[in-house]
Amino acid sequence: MRGNTFGVDMKVSIVIPVYNSEAIIPELCLQICDAMKEYQFEVVLVNDNSQDNSWDEIQKICNKLNAFRGIYLARNFGQDNAIMAGLSFTNGDYVVIMDDDLQHSPYDIPALLNTIINDWDVCFANFNVIKQQSWWKNIGSYINSKHSEYLTNKPKDIFLSSFKIASRFVIDAVLEHNGPYPYVDGLICRTTNSITQIPLNHHKRYTGKGNYNLSLSVSVFLKHATGFSVLPLRLASMVGFITSIIGFFLGIYYIFQYFMSDNVVEGWTSLIVLLLLLGGLILLSLGIIGEYMGRSYLSLNNKPQYVVKKIIND
Repeated sequence: MRGNTFGVDMKVSIVIPVYNSEAIIPELCLQICDAMKEYQFEVVLVNDNSQDNSWDEIQKICNKLNAFRGIYLARNFGQDNAIMAGLSFTNGDYVVIMDDDLQHSPYDIPALLNTIINDWDVCFANFNVIKQQSWWKNIGSYINSKHSEYLTNKPKDIFLSSFKIASRFVIDAVLEHNGPYPYVDGLICRTTNSITQIPLNHHKRYTGKGNYNLSLSVSVFLKHATGFSVLPLRLASMVGFITSIIGFFLGIYYIFQYFMSDNVVEGWTSLIVLLLLLGGLILLSLGIIGEYMGRSYLSLNNKPQYVVKKIIND
């Protein structure tokens, strides 16, 4: 059992996926150094093939400070994949995962650390009260947290966020997943139920605009939903079964109306309604099945989870 103090020989790793944040990286790294000056730490900055000069800024930091390591991915693999790449280069007793836009304050890392050392395996930052982002992102965060309860058996009172800290054994278990579509929070929740959270402030982005838009958020949601659980398939089967039952009883009802009542149901109207209903459900089910088949195909063809192009301070 772990103790409730952070030993001087213990190390904290900080993994930060970076995308188009050249103007933020210097301030981010400066705050990390200030916040972690009492700790032994390392920082892994994963450049997810940014289209600006983020890699140049990462190189400058890594050339000055040995505690910082830079990872350059060969193409844009996505946030979860970039995190997996960063995790594979950590060796700390505890690992912090955070965003690159300073909406997660480095000065809150000690609070996460002081919580997890009290015999917890994972600690999330809870931004459920005040979150400095657009309304649709807040709705998306809520939906993500709720669907994770069913896909990953996440504790109902835990609010998933991209700012968190986990113990070494949890990270090692997460890294055993080598599929092309990782869902880091899902892998964490699947590993342990010793999870807690603490309330923290969600700050405004330091500068610029966020990289997530509505279509990308929907794409990420579908990737998580179909890449981590068979629940959508089961739901499609259940909806198909219920629809079949409804169709059966509607058929009985229309037959009864035809033979026993003068109010004969117009065939064209009822037929079109049923065709639209059943056709939509069939297409929805085929779409879900297609997502699974596509991901299975890519997995069987060894689609890489990530490809590292360059490393600084390996």
